[in-house]
Amino acid sequence: MRPGSPGIAGLAIACAAFTSLCARAAVASECSGDVSPCINDDTLWPHAGPSHFFAVGGSETTGPGQLGFALQASYLSRPIVLQLTSPGGGSRAYVINDQANGTFLWSYGVGRRLELDMALPLTFGQGGTGLAPVSGGPGLKDTAVRDMRFGFAYALVRKARAPQQAEERTWGLAGRFEVSAPTGDRDQFAGERSGVFVPSLAADVKLGRFFGAAEAGARIRPITELLGARVGTQLLGAIGVGFNLMPDERLSAALEAWALPTLATQSGSSSGGAPLVPAEWQLSLRTSPLASRELSVQVGGGGALDNSLTTPQVRFTLSIRWTPSARPAAVLIAPPP
Repeated sequence: MRPGSPGIAGLAIACAAFTSLCARAAVASECSGDVSPCINDDTLWPHAGPSHFFAVGGSETTGPGQLGFALQASYLSRPIVLQLTSPGGGSRAYVINDQANGTFLWSYGVGRRLELDMALPLTFGQGGTGLAPVSGGPGLKDTAVRDMRFGFAYALVRKARAPQQAEERTWGLAGRFEVSAPTGDRDQFAGERSGVFVPSLAADVKLGRFFGAAEAGARIRPITELLGARVGTQLLGAIGVGFNLMPDERLSAALEAWALPTLATQSGSSSGGAPLVPAEWQLSLRTSPLASRELSVQVGGGGALDNSLTTPQVRFTLSIRWTPSARPAAVLIAPPP
């Protein structure tokens, strides 16, 4: 199927229509004003399909006619902390003190370049005050449904599988587009007031045992306020580097970081007028025990690079993926006799 075919155009129209309906349904009283819980407190939005990193997208897609599945789970410490003012001084409210989230990911390879994606995030458990110290309302629930996401990835430059040699070098480039629909529990900091559009461009490269990837894009959304912190459209930047400790990707180590500079100007006690730039880093180990490399398990941990709203102090992450790749095998030409 070509990227300009009616099927892809129909998919884009359907996604836009569905998101528009959800956006209109999400405009509610709890999302208005300057104390709104309609903010997604987890900024780590993993991609479906093949990946060597938690947050950085890759250039590979799921194989034609193949179905990929993944589960990525995270523990977050204090992603939402508010500084409250009072006549006798100030205090902190740990709105989200700790949280365990998981994202179920599905990918389907339409062709050798095109992949359709879907993500269903959930909160398995959480604790904190919620907005009760600010608004006097109810506290947090133990669990929550988060905003679902769907979209596609298209390999602009396909990575080739070269022979296993020390001088091996491959690279790829992919365009991605996702839509986050406001289907989550907005009063639990698990859903947003409207749909979020996420275009991005991802590239990766491999040089011998070293590999790296980078992604640049945006999360386009209307502004939501929480005590002066204004969460709106954000730029997206992510980068990762890694090293294969064992051949055939049986064990590798990776370091990655991502940041989301917010374009909206800030004011109020929650931000102090400083720019809102949620940013994190993660160090991880990954193994692909099968020769096909379709199964991978990755575990890691990291913390904050900034103290902005929605930046957890500590994060631990576990990812399990089954992703048949569309990467073609290189053609080997025998040397002349």
